[in-house]
Amino acid sequence: MLVRAVRHLLRPLVRLLVANQLTYPLLNRMLKAIYVDVAERDFALGDGPQTASRLSLLTGIHRKDIQRLREGGADDFEPPRSVSLGGRLVARWTGSPEYLDAQGEPAPLPRQAPAGEPSFERLVESVSKDIRARSVIDEWERLGVVETDAEGRLRLVVAAFVPEHGLEEKAHYLGRNVHDHIAVAAQNLAGDAPPMLERSAYYNGMSPESVAELAELAERQGMAALQAVNARAQELQARDAAAGQHAERMNFGIYFLRAPQTPDDDDA
Repeated sequence: MLVRAVRHLLRPLVRLLVANQLTYPLLNRMLKAIYVDVAERDFALGDGPQTASRLSLLTGIHRKDIQRLREGGADDFEPPRSVSLGGRLVARWTGSPEYLDAQGEPAPLPRQAPAGEPSFERLVESVSKDIRARSVIDEWERLGVVETDAEGRLRLVVAAFVPEHGLEEKAHYLGRNVHDHIAVAAQNLAGDAPPMLERSAYYNGMSPESVAELAELAERQGMAALQAVNARAQELQARDAAAGQHAERMNFGIYFLRAPQTPDDDDA
């Protein structure tokens, strides 16, 4: 049953890889390195390094390949700067009361304002003193994250940082969010720890009009939930930072799939 589930979840990933010319040989090399790294980190016996023979037994990878991967080291990866900074800016814009309107939505912000009043420049400075607001505006306009209204104020186009353009930023969130979703499902399946939240509402045999109505409902209710969690998370993060308690992270997300019904769905 697990093999069938993995086969099913890999299909959209392989479709994405083929569409972006990431071939099977490249994926195979990546999988080898990840298998060895996971086996070495998460399935260790004692404190000492594991032997190549044991790693080969766990992964099915030849010992020569394991030795080569160990000598090569891990690839370093840093998320795009627009992601690491942008995510924090949007979180503050959508969660801090000073940047919200009377309905609790992200308020349009003037580029500059007198001291003490909310502005986009003040928003950027509250997150980083090293980046100029002008540079963020230029990049976010390119990505489709903000737009300028008739009064010259900046409006947030999306309530979460998912740029309309910019493959690098979207790929970063693909890796982080799908990783965390699978990690939750894997832990719940293993049953060796208290279960974490991982639920969905699945229906088939529906008309396009019905699915469109549910999509609108899911977006409205889902964004309300995300904004509520985001606002409370900022309060708790500030409290925990002051207390020196910052050993854990969290990720709460939503999704809504709309797709034609296919025979493969019967095996999902």
